[in-house]
Amino acid sequence: MFSSSSFTLEKLIDVSISLGGRILAAVVIFIIGRFLISLINKLVAKLLERRKVDAGVQSFAKSLVNILLMILLIVAIVSKLGIETTSFAALLASAGVAVGMALSGNLQNFAGGLIILVLRPFKVGDYIECQGVSGSVREIQIFHTIMNTPDNKVVYVPNGALSGGTITNYSKEDLRRVDWVVGVEYGSDFDKVERTVRSVLADDKRILQTPAPYVALSTLNSSSVDVVIRAWVNSSDYWDVCHNFNKQVYATFNKAGIGFPFPQLTVHQSKD
Repeated sequence: MFSSSSFTLEKLIDVSISLGGRILAAVVIFIIGRFLISLINKLVAKLLERRKVDAGVQSFAKSLVNILLMILLIVAIVSKLGIETTSFAALLASAGVAVGMALSGNLQNFAGGLIILVLRPFKVGDYIECQGVSGSVREIQIFHTIMNTPDNKVVYVPNGALSGGTITNYSKEDLRRVDWVVGVEYGSDFDKVERTVRSVLADDKRILQTPAPYVALSTLNSSSVDVVIRAWVNSSDYWDVCHNFNKQVYATFNKAGIGFPFPQLTVHQSKD
């Protein structure tokens, strides 16, 4: 009886020592692995920057490399703990269908990311509108595209929906057209209004003269005569020109005696 208990205790001690050694080795592998992954990620990033690879491709490649290295590290740790990698692989294979169904959206996003990198409807730094969101593209990752909105919100847009939806790229072309509609009072001299508008357009050197600006009487509204104005600018100057023109028109019209309309209601009182 004593011999049997002694044997069991020795066996338990041997198993504990063996398991402790494997756990310690797994911890060492994890620490070293994380260090190597960090080192490899930095080397990949430097290599991509040195070769002047597109920023969108860089973020996608770095994200993909990091995930693959983490998978290899997990397999190495599982193997060191004594779990047969063949059994582990068989387990993953048997669960592949269920995992594939659960991750079908992510697989679609991964494919969408590849489509974006190949077709390049936009690049990092472009200002785009998609999926009801407008903002500047910050990163293109393997599953999501990260955007910054003008009020500095960070939005993660799935690549699958992005690649299959409508994308408006405001930075793709060098030039953009700015459209304004300015209302003036009825009775205003349109020729004077046009001359005044064209003088404001000519004073702003950011407004291109080729193609020539367009000024025309657009609509006779209920309380205003609407003048449509169209001009071309460099894409980078779009918002500054758009807002500055309104300011200049307001100041210049006041000096020129051109009145702005406002809703008016005429009431006739009947005499009994």
